Amino acid sequence: MTTQQLVSQINQKKSFLCIGLDVDLNKIPSHLLKLEDPIFEFNKAIIDATHHLCVAYKPNTAFYEAYGIKGWQSLEKTINYLNEKHPEIYTIADAKRGDIGNTSTMYAKAFFEDLAFDSVTVAPYMGKDSIEPFLAFENKHTIMLALTSNEGAFDFQTQKIEGKELYKQVLETSKEWENSENLMYVVGATKAEYFKEIRKIVPTSFLLVPGVGAQGGNLQDVCKYGLSENIGLLINSSRGIIYASKNEDFAEIAAVKALELQVQMADILNN
Repeated sequence: MTTQQLVSQINQKKSFLCIGLDVDLNKIPSHLLKLEDPIFEFNKAIIDATHHLCVAYKPNTAFYEAYGIKGWQSLEKTINYLNEKHPEIYTIADAKRGDIGNTSTMYAKAFFEDLAFDSVTVAPYMGKDSIEPFLAFENKHTIMLALTSNEGAFDFQTQKIEGKELYKQVLETSKEWENSENLMYVVGATKAEYFKEIRKIVPTSFLLVPGVGAQGGNLQDVCKYGLSENIGLLINSSRGIIYASKNEDFAEIAAVKALELQVQMADILNN
């Protein structure tokens, strides 16, 4: 999917909501556990109830890998369902990969070719030769960790090296890599005060923003400094939507929670 196609979806739906599909069998409604593939059935119900309110879905691969081959098969069924039923929706493999070049090429093939995701998250610590293999794929995006929402982000990301914070150096350096136009960046919603500085470095790049909702991030604060001329934001909410209810009406309640965010986003876009 191209960036322009994503922007078109945002404008059409008046939404830049991304829903995280982080499925924990200990948290899903108990009646689903009787089914052959409870993970996929949970995802399918969430997708069916919310697809008109969001523009992206983001399965975190750890929540599938934890269940072995069955979990990976559930992930494959989920992405196949999305690509078949809702090909207009942007898909993100939240895998946070990052390794030497030939390994990164294989990771890229796994997510872009075999599973046909539109994008994958990566960690930049090993530098450009670990990221450029992902960037080589046409009409695919690589979403690089820039400034994350966890407490440990302050251990390295905001530390100054020769007077400049590390996350700023990462952003600036990444712009020089081959096919850097295919880059997006992860910036946590709990770091809203940093968005103004980030936009000085990557003024039009899309930012994937986790942390709104259960982690305490504020949508209005993020949009105040993070919106760009082409919108440039994907706001992710996972637990606050998919686990809003453990009853049989879980998908319906998830849609209510998604609608609450979509209405706020529509108001922001209209104004």
